[in-house]
Amino acid sequence: MSNLARVVYIIILFVLGVCLNTKAQVPDNARGLRYQQNKTNAATQSRFAKLANAKKEYFERQLNLTATESKKFWPLYRQYQQQLINIRHLKRLNNSSAQPNGTEQINKELYYETELVNIHKRYNEEFMKILPAEKVSELYKSEKQFNDEVLKQLSERSERAGN
Repeated sequence: MSNLARVVYIIILFVLGVCLNTKAQVPDNARGLRYQQNKTNAATQSRFAKLANAKKEYFERQLNLTATESKKFWPLYRQYQQQLINIRHLKRLNNSSAQPNGTEQINKELYYETELVNIHKRYNEEFMKILPAEKVSELYKSEKQFNDEVLKQLSERSERAGN
């Protein structure tokens, strides 16, 4: 099994675990609801930490980062990812409920898309300050390969499960 396939396998297990945990909802009037929610949140956070570590190991291998590069790169990359996550979350919220004014929803969507592009541009400049252009290019390729492989594996699992 290749390294990418191994990492993707770990991610798929993570995603399936999160899906299974979210389906098991505890009724609001159930005793111990707060404890159950805290327990589920802790389990989810643990899975996210494992996923982040697997992704970090994969990128370390793909980018062949030196110790100095790694020390500077990872805090910046985590910040980059967090900003992307925040904007994508706002986009989902904007698209999840119908706005009373369709024009406002469209304008927000365009604003969020622009913000994503601005984040990519800003962090590309920052990455280029600490990594050679070849490694920055490899980062973007590795992210795409990683995401494509995750989607492929999830799709195959879904087909095997008959969904």
